[in-house]
Amino acid sequence: MTYTNFAIETDADGIALVTWDMPDKSMNVFTEEVIEELGKIVDQVTTDAAVKGVVITSGKESFSGGADLTMLQRMLGQFHAEEAKDHKKATTLLFEHAGRMSQLFRKIETSGKPWVSAINGTCMGGAFELSLACHGRVAADSESVRMALPEIKVGLFPGAGGTQRVPRLANTQEALQMLTSGQTLSPKKAKAMNLIHDIVEPGKLIDAAQAMIAAGLKPVAPWDEKGFKLPGGPVYSAAGANLWPPAIAILRRETHGNYPAAAAILKCVYEGLLVPFDTALCIEQRYFTEILKTTEATMMIRSLFVSLQELNKGARRPADVPTTKFKKIGVLGAGFMGAGIAYVTAKAGIPVVLLDRDMPSAEKGKAHSAGLMDGLIKKGRATEDEKEKLLSLITPTMDYADIDGADLVIEAVFEDSEVKKGATEKAEAVLKPAAIFASNTSTIPITGLAKNSVRPKNFIGIHFFSPVDRMMLVEIILGKKTGEKALATAIDYVRAIKKTPIVVNDTRGFYVNRCVLRYMSEAFKMVIEGVPAAMIENAAKLAGMPVGPLALTDETAIDLAQKIMKQTIRDLGEKAVDPEQLKLINTMVDKHGRFGRKNGKGFYDYPPKPAKKSLWPGLKDLYKQHNPDKIDVEELKERFLAVIALEAARVMEERIVTDPREADVGSILAFGFAPYTGGALSYIDGMGMDRFLKLARHLQKKYGKEFKAPKLLADMAKKGETFYDRFDPYRKREAKKAA
Repeated sequence: MTYTNFAIETDADGIALVTWDMPDKSMNVFTEEVIEELGKIVDQVTTDAAVKGVVITSGKESFSGGADLTMLQRMLGQFHAEEAKDHKKATTLLFEHAGRMSQLFRKIETSGKPWVSAINGTCMGGAFELSLACHGRVAADSESVRMALPEIKVGLFPGAGGTQRVPRLANTQEALQMLTSGQTLSPKKAKAMNLIHDIVEPGKLIDAAQAMIAAGLKPVAPWDEKGFKLPGGPVYSAAGANLWPPAIAILRRETHGNYPAAAAILKCVYEGLLVPFDTALCIEQRYFTEILKTTEATMMIRSLFVSLQELNKGARRPADVPTTKFKKIGVLGAGFMGAGIAYVTAKAGIPVVLLDRDMPSAEKGKAHSAGLMDGLIKKGRATEDEKEKLLSLITPTMDYADIDGADLVIEAVFEDSEVKKGATEKAEAVLKPAAIFASNTSTIPITGLAKNSVRPKNFIGIHFFSPVDRMMLVEIILGKKTGEKALATAIDYVRAIKKTPIVVNDTRGFYVNRCVLRYMSEAFKMVIEGVPAAMIENAAKLAGMPVGPLALTDETAIDLAQKIMKQTIRDLGEKAVDPEQLKLINTMVDKHGRFGRKNGKGFYDYPPKPAKKSLWPGLKDLYKQHNPDKIDVEELKERFLAVIALEAARVMEERIVTDPREADVGSILAFGFAPYTGGALSYIDGMGMDRFLKLARHLQKKYGKEFKAPKLLADMAKKGETFYDRFDPYRKREAKKAA
């Protein structure tokens, strides 16, 4: 029998080698067809008396990325369509579909013939669950081999036996840590956790797997043998009593109850370890079905898997422009941002010229890369050779002639229009006509800066976030005259450095900063209202934000907030800034000299390490404090999320962002907008437009005009539209196909 996605060869010893190699795919994934074919293979080798055992491996560099989550999206689509007719039937159908992989893997485990997984590269999610169901697991000793059950990161949990096999192989505490965090394991760590049996040289991987079978590997899982004992001890034991109460508390501390899948993992493990294995799998399947139906799972799968992958593959790139292969990049300005841009460029293997006003400044910028590499070496994530190779790609200079021949130049000089004008003119004097010039400005409109260019169609904004090496989002800003080649080149570059691009039309603050400033502004309002600072910070974290707004203001600098407010007044007039908020910021900066983290004092005090930061006690003396017991924490949470979501909606209405995928993914990657919501627009979609508008009206009446919903939302509510209906990102693509 032949298969589309698998090849089978049986050697003279009766050991079948099943090689998974999907055609036209860079990575193997579980699809409906793969599950179907693997089921037939299990039947084939089980009934074939000549087959004594099975080794399963991959024909690609990686083993598998796990399940294709678009398969789950289709499954949920079928569920919602059926639910409208018959809820009970729809749920039963979803339950059956949700258990297909789990049942297939159990079939392998109980087939009566030994299976060994030969893990040759990345092995994620369902693929690692498949491996755990095999009787033997061997991994190649390579940096490219990584194993994980990362489903929690998209609002799900390992629903194909992962929550039952991991805690039966590993210590329960380590199992919970791995499952609830999506932790990635090296072969060494996986072996230490008892999740794999052996690590061998890559060239000997298949031989080692076959040798396990030849040596008499038992075709029985440990938990199917009489007398099996849990490695972490029974749930009802002294060890269990020490583990479970704090585990529940830690989960609450880390998730604030916002992630149903994380709570479901604890329930699956706790309940599953009390019962026989097949019953435990049924418990897992029931919880998995429930989690699949949650809004959180739907939105997180869409934004953090489907949309993120599409954007990373260049969804917004003009299709008819040839791909740019970068031979040389120029970076103007070797300060913190410029040095960071040079580092990520060199890390992608692209030669980069780092220019500053003098050689010591340029050399200092290069030294930033050396420092980052030293940090990675210390953590065992890089070698001295890799450091030297990266540094060899960075050429520090003070001479503009050295950027001649660059395909792309990124300006990251001081945030001043005149300084940027000078840098643009000097660079364009030596650049080839086809070169693209990009500004990393965070505040100055690109259309205005492009007036300094003799070729505005080749002028674009590439806005990085700080620190550049850690922040995964890049805003690409289109000026009024920016051409398609500039856009395509910018997207090619962002993809080359392995970051996620979103395309934004020109406006003050672009997209991300407009939303972030709303977040900070709402916190300033709360301070002025007399809400205790600790409640402000904690409410934001309870809402799902990773950093409180006051801490975030300290990181970006309070005096910068002051400069932005004053510049806004100069540009747009007195009414553009709340005078009470300006008064608060002026008091912090001018009266108390509190600039933020950079001078050790802002909304927080920053004592010398190892002491931790703490809120400035003087903050409570600036305004009369409310009784915390009389403050509605839920309303504080709603204010933070709604004020950002409304700004994102305005940005869509103004056509600053035109693709809802970019608005959602951008809000999560740039400033951590409550990931469980799926992003700023999905927060509205998930709540439902009518309910969100009711909330906005309530908050507007109580707290002011920033909660006034744009007309767009009322129109969408009237038509029963979501953002993904109104601004369907696939409509243009389908229209092109039809043409």
